[in-house]
Amino acid sequence: MHPLESKLIDSWPPGDWADVTVLAAVSGGCDSVALLRAMTAVRSAGEGRIVAAHLDHGLRPDADEDRQFVVELCGRLQIDCEAERIDVGREAQRRGEGVEAAARRCRYRFLKTAAEKFGARFVVTAHTADDQVETILHRIVRGTGVRGLSGMARTRRLGHASLVRPLLGIRREELLAYLRDLGQTYRVDASNADRRFTRNRIRLELLPRLRRRFNPEIDAALLRLGAIAGRSQAVIDRLVEERFEQCVVIENKDAVAVDLGVLVDWPPHLVRELFMAVWRRRQWPLQPMGMAQWEELARLAAAGADARRDLPGGVTAEIASGKIRLRRPSPFSLREMGRR
Repeated sequence: MHPLESKLIDSWPPGDWADVTVLAAVSGGCDSVALLRAMTAVRSAGEGRIVAAHLDHGLRPDADEDRQFVVELCGRLQIDCEAERIDVGREAQRRGEGVEAAARRCRYRFLKTAAEKFGARFVVTAHTADDQVETILHRIVRGTGVRGLSGMARTRRLGHASLVRPLLGIRREELLAYLRDLGQTYRVDASNADRRFTRNRIRLELLPRLRRRFNPEIDAALLRLGAIAGRSQAVIDRLVEERFEQCVVIENKDAVAVDLGVLVDWPPHLVRELFMAVWRRRQWPLQPMGMAQWEELARLAAAGADARRDLPGGVTAEIASGKIRLRRPSPFSLREMGRR
């Protein structure tokens, strides 16, 4: 068995997924191709199946060749392939967001839909330790908290499936060596060298400069920082979970009430984290909320005085009778109110 395959087994034992459907995101690049080859190699038995999912973002003229490469690879490996094209540029323009953010949103929406179509228990992506380093540094540059410093989570929910990143502890050079040993080709995305994108500038300019001028072991240092932040965030999450059960009541599909009396002895940081947990559980948009809005919610909770605030993403906060009621009407509810 190849060392890379042994590492995959250690990270994500086939016994955990061999009997269910797994959807593997495959772009055609070295990381995803190596993951797909390793998964098919280590899954020697089981009643489940692997399905590949390939998304063309509509950003490059040679994207059709990537799709054809993935389809042919899946044919040789006897794996079903779900392929789709989305015009990410148009999506970004329509929503007034950056191309990178739009591409990420469209990609996970596609994976979620494909997982539902095939009844996949797991969705697996080929994010590596190199991607984790870039993610952590990107968030530091942009501004982040403890959760952001922890980088990408190894697992998280994605609709009814679980998203798994089993290669987060593996460097890209190990995947390249694996493909060389197999004699397996892969596609090279020319847009990865486009320095208009922040992520590319971090990988091609900032990280090399940090290694050369400040710390040759900066990658390992950032990964350690991410691990420490992740452990710290896990403690915070447990505290928030306990307090959440004591003070948060789901009133209906649009509204949540928080008993402020339960939060009087809590530091503002944890109060902010509790409100963030409300947003995540209700699947309200987190991105429009900045630190100023989270801090304002914490201040309102501490003051306890009657007040009302309109927040980004269509959420309203109303404080009265020792409770803060958070409400975000769903599109269905808004249509119903319009009929009345």
